[in-house]
Amino acid sequence: MIKQILSKVSRKQSKSSKNQESSGNLTPNLSSSTSKRSDVGSGNSRKLVNADISSPYSVSSNPRFNQSEKSFRNGVTVNASYEALPGFRDVPSSEKQNLFIKKVNMCCMIFDFTDPTKTLKEKEIKRQTLLELVDFVASSNVKFTESVMQEFVKMVSANLFRELTPQPRDCKILESYDLEEEEPSMDPSWPHLQIVYELLLRFIASPEADAKIAKKYIDHYFVLKLLDMFDSEDPREREYLKTILHRVYGKFMVHRPFIRKSINNIFYRFVLETEKHNGIAELLEILGSIINGFALPLKEEHKLFLSRALIPLHKPKCLAMYHQQLSYCITQFVEKDCKLADMVIRGLLKYWPVTNSSKEIMFLGELEEVLEATQQPEFHRCMVPLFKQISRCLNSLHFQVAERVLFFWNNDHIESLIRQNRKVILPIIFPALERNGRYHWNQAVHSLTLNVRKIFFDLDPELFNECLLNFQEDEAKEEKMKSRREATWKRLEEIGADTASSNEAVLVH
Repeated sequence: MIKQILSKVSRKQSKSSKNQESSGNLTPNLSSSTSKRSDVGSGNSRKLVNADISSPYSVSSNPRFNQSEKSFRNGVTVNASYEALPGFRDVPSSEKQNLFIKKVNMCCMIFDFTDPTKTLKEKEIKRQTLLELVDFVASSNVKFTESVMQEFVKMVSANLFRELTPQPRDCKILESYDLEEEEPSMDPSWPHLQIVYELLLRFIASPEADAKIAKKYIDHYFVLKLLDMFDSEDPREREYLKTILHRVYGKFMVHRPFIRKSINNIFYRFVLETEKHNGIAELLEILGSIINGFALPLKEEHKLFLSRALIPLHKPKCLAMYHQQLSYCITQFVEKDCKLADMVIRGLLKYWPVTNSSKEIMFLGELEEVLEATQQPEFHRCMVPLFKQISRCLNSLHFQVAERVLFFWNNDHIESLIRQNRKVILPIIFPALERNGRYHWNQAVHSLTLNVRKIFFDLDPELFNECLLNFQEDEAKEEKMKSRREATWKRLEEIGADTASSNEAVLVH
């Protein structure tokens, strides 16, 4: 019993001695950090060796500064020793990468730009430091070390990856205003953000940044955060992001499937859930150049991407925001593999607008581009449902819709396809052409319709006359049914008037 008590006492003594040792070790660490701070502030960077590079401004490298990261991001406390470091020309070549890391760590400080009068000196110091880093990366002829890449990516992440607070704006409203006249929302911190984006772009494009090493830090998480920034309302930021992501896709081949899959997921969420995203046009622009580089024959993965992601993008009401880029991607697929034309055309017919005339005009423009790349076998498979829709467009009361579809006959390739399949196509569209020629209110549509009728008549007078005879017979049948309906209603009115005073049920044969 006494032995057990003595052993417990000895354990407690050993624990207390360890705690005293650990608490005693805190003092030199703090003093070393203060000495480092004084070194940075005084500009004595040449005296610092590699082990002393961890600057106190590096939020991510020192766990003790994790709490202050939020305050930096909100632009609160700024350390009194935030002073400019010496230039790269003032240090020997052996110390330049060490100085680069120090400058990068210094730029991890995030300032508040909502108040333009706050911390002006520190903001200017950071801006000049970032410009120095851009020049160094652009002119460097020495391979960047792994520690340089690690600290660089930390700084970029701290500056760029932030929570976006978009203005409340509905997709229905987007449809009604002019996108070119609408004032875009500008980020107040753009004076720093622009240089960080330029720095990241130069770094990725630099031959001194080894992709095998850099991929450890420009990883899937970094790519996802980069894609999140595409929802920024600032068009200048989206333009930089577009260029940077395209360079990442080109340099890091290992990330290519992941980038495509992640863009797919953004499209799925946009189409199926939110219908709100500011960067769809830029993402599609990137995909346009990616699709252009696809090898033949196309992989099944790429065909699924076309059918499941790109074609459903025609559904949202705010299609006008990105239709030009979407149409280019769709056309690229058809030009790569003409067998996809049937799937694309049927996809367009599936999402064809019913009451939105401006959207219908966009669909017709895209349809013409797809038909230009369509060959006879694929056209033959989809021509019946296609020309049923074209017939409805011909009779549209919106003159621009009718006019746009009549312009198809000005396209030599489309007219050739129609000529070869006229025995199927003309009976489908002849009633619409005949009604336009007789009743359409717009003179331009009326004249274009007569020109198309003349083309068919000159091409095959026998077929034309046969269709005209069938139309006249159908018209006579319709007139007969109309008169029968009117007679039935008239008889009902007469019977109703005769039996108005009684409560007897009326049976109509």
